[in-house]
Amino acid sequence: MMRVVGVIGAGAAGLCAARHALASTGLSPVVWEKSSQVGGTWVYTPHTGKDQDGLPIHSSMYQSLKTNLPKEVMGFPDFPFSSDKEESFIHHSDVLKYLKSYTDNFNLNQYIKFRHHVELVTPVVTDEKTTWQVTVQDLDTKTSSTTVCDALLICNGHYSVPRMPQVEDIERYKGKQVHSHDYREPSPYKGLTVVVLGAAASGLDISLELATVAKEVLLSHNFPLPIPSELPPNMRQVQGVVSALDEGFVFADGSSAQADVIMYCTGYEFTFPFLTDDCGVTIENNIVKPLYKHVINTTHPSMGFIGIPFQVCPFPTFDFQVRFFLKMLGEVTLPSKQNMDEITERNLNEQCSAGMAVRHFHRLGSQQWQYNDDLANLSGLPYLPRAIMNLYEAVRYFLGTLTGIVTLESQNEMVAATQFELECRRSLGYSDKKFHQLGFVRQEQYLADLAKNMHAAQIPQHILTNFKVVVFRAIFSIMKFKQYSYSNDGNTLIETLHGKRINTKFDLGSVILRRVAYLFWHDFARVCTATFSFLQFSLKKIFTK
Repeated sequence: MMRVVGVIGAGAAGLCAARHALASTGLSPVVWEKSSQVGGTWVYTPHTGKDQDGLPIHSSMYQSLKTNLPKEVMGFPDFPFSSDKEESFIHHSDVLKYLKSYTDNFNLNQYIKFRHHVELVTPVVTDEKTTWQVTVQDLDTKTSSTTVCDALLICNGHYSVPRMPQVEDIERYKGKQVHSHDYREPSPYKGLTVVVLGAAASGLDISLELATVAKEVLLSHNFPLPIPSELPPNMRQVQGVVSALDEGFVFADGSSAQADVIMYCTGYEFTFPFLTDDCGVTIENNIVKPLYKHVINTTHPSMGFIGIPFQVCPFPTFDFQVRFFLKMLGEVTLPSKQNMDEITERNLNEQCSAGMAVRHFHRLGSQQWQYNDDLANLSGLPYLPRAIMNLYEAVRYFLGTLTGIVTLESQNEMVAATQFELECRRSLGYSDKKFHQLGFVRQEQYLADLAKNMHAAQIPQHILTNFKVVVFRAIFSIMKFKQYSYSNDGNTLIETLHGKRINTKFDLGSVILRRVAYLFWHDFARVCTATFSFLQFSLKKIFTK
């Protein structure tokens, strides 16, 4: 008998949920989407406020928005972006085209109920399991119906309900207040003085666009240092807004300025208005509780939330979360509720001990790689390719230099440091053309340096070790060494030679000596590089059974 997996929302997360539910044995998806097309927040509309049905506009897209991540790291693992365009940071319309192509490729449209608005979700608890009554309204006929689902995935997104900061005396302010959710293009702000509160990606991007038409733009933030990028002459940085005046604002350093408009680029709230109290889900200090691995409702584990973590590569993360949840429906046994909640509490305490604010628990950043690997290990999935991690971290570092998170040295100091490294490489016998070839050890140090400069979490060491293992094994699996193979189930490396398990270090030693001898005979430089890399990590850790 087919089990029904309900999916709320046909944005990127909901489409991913439907695709993998459809591919799972014994599962059938049903997706409710209140708009008339797929895409969720990537569907641009020039309208703001309410839609034709009196419901809040969902999308926060503005007309010129481009991705702040390259498309090469954005795609779902089994469906990369087209390489037709050389541009990496693409327009939002290209992302929507990608999602429509994903929908068509996996034949998902037939499982989506468009213009159906979810009104109420109620758990039905029995001794055996929890099912879900999902009440939806057909926006065309204005009639409501209820569907019973065996499992439910919440994919309603979290970039649609504005977070409004508390500004002292804001009721005094006579100017216009706008959240970036309602920003579409700069022409309404022509000739005005605009305070933009918040200097993350959207705040900085919108500020630069406003500066093309506004009289003046005041970018208000609490970064420890000013953003070092060159800004337009009519744009300046001020400290965070602390209070309002009749015609302007007071900033943290005591200065003040008049302004016609304040634009809040202050983020969004998690909200699930359709969940009844019986669902057991609460939002406390920007943390959705009680979620195991940011996904599973530990009170009712047949309910999952996709897309809660932020500052991640979203589509790959959605993919891991969905497949993890579906595995937990039957193939893999979950820990007890008590154990899951204890694990979550321990993770929160560890992050707070490292200096993270409680409200940022769902902000993963560089921790996303460990997180994705955890999901892969728990559900027996392959890891995300490490090239995605490397590219993401490099882009993040570059953006950090633009926003002041990373403080660069002077041009002369940077040139001198690069020249010094180049000379060191030459002294070791490397040609200049191999300067950007990092290798095992240099890559490890390189990623550690990036993380240190960004005051970010270090890349988990087991990720680097696994990368070393994969590349090192590649040396022994090419050309004349076809008899050697290995597999990795996420926890244990299983090695075979001539189809038989390698059980002793003698077996492995003879394998290594024969291959190294072959390489030594044909390519001395390659042997030196491989041998040096091999000595950086112990046989005990690499070949643990």
